[in-house]
Amino acid sequence: MTTLPSHAGSLPPARVQLERARAERSLRKPMQSVLELVGQTPLIRLGQIERLCPGVELWAKAEFSNPGGSVKDRAATYIIREALVRGDLGSGKRLLDSTSGNTGIAYSMVGAALGIPITLVMPENASLPRKHVTRSYGTELVFSDAMDGSDGAIVLARKLATEHPDRYYYTNQYANESNWRAHYLGTAVEIWEQTQHRITHFVTGIGTSGTVVGTSRRLHELNPAIRCIAMQPEDAWHGLEGLKHIPSSIVPPIYDESVLDETIWMPTEEGWDMSERIGKDEGLFVGHSSGGNVAAALRVAKQVAARGESGVVVTVLCDRGDRYFGPLKWEKHYVW
Repeated sequence: MTTLPSHAGSLPPARVQLERARAERSLRKPMQSVLELVGQTPLIRLGQIERLCPGVELWAKAEFSNPGGSVKDRAATYIIREALVRGDLGSGKRLLDSTSGNTGIAYSMVGAALGIPITLVMPENASLPRKHVTRSYGTELVFSDAMDGSDGAIVLARKLATEHPDRYYYTNQYANESNWRAHYLGTAVEIWEQTQHRITHFVTGIGTSGTVVGTSRRLHELNPAIRCIAMQPEDAWHGLEGLKHIPSSIVPPIYDESVLDETIWMPTEEGWDMSERIGKDEGLFVGHSSGGNVAAALRVAKQVAARGESGVVVTVLCDRGDRYFGPLKWEKHYVW
């Protein structure tokens, strides 16, 4: 049991909650590696936004609290660890994959922690923060044509892997079974326990599809009545970075539509507007894919409320909003 300061009884309830959270954090066991921080992310109630859907609870998995700052930490950790166990990585061989940003940061963090050299192919127009962060871990970046989007990065990564098989181990996150298994074994079970088995709907977007496929597959096993719903951008030329419009894209081999009960099509503007609203109403500064996720979850929650039913709708906050701003340059020398 967490012991609060002796003066806690005189504090307002909100302050008592902060003191309790601070005390609990101080009691966490010492970590042997940053990778022990991956997973077990908080589930946060979106109390202000859920007022629009009376009788329905709206919750979000705070994946930005992973040490690399996004949901992709889970897949990257599992992919690399399984590759090491199989002997696919090691002896100086470089991990190679394509990425639009978050997976690249996750690979870079895990690679630095485990001593695995990383080479990433990303579209030339990927956000500056993502380029800077990956390079800060010592990652080698190769850029594909911006006009070809994430599919262009996939094609170039395949080409490099074919031409230099001795130099690279191509993980191919879009086809790697370890991607969805990370969420099958982790994310889904955490949500199930954190909602005390009460979850009725799970809603999230499609990128590599690992999160939605792995989580949905396990949730359906835990309770077949849970509705698992995917969100996709409504058109090919969208602005929800990291998400795929499946009809116009190379379909990820791990994508399994059979585990989904429904798909919601999301306009860019609705996702962007919701990301701003989450900051102003909930105090959570998140990226636009997270905005799209919450907007889709709110649609679902409103439908449930309109039927006069109760529900527990859970979605994913993929990353922080600061990934989408150009940062100040990190200088080694300063003039005071």
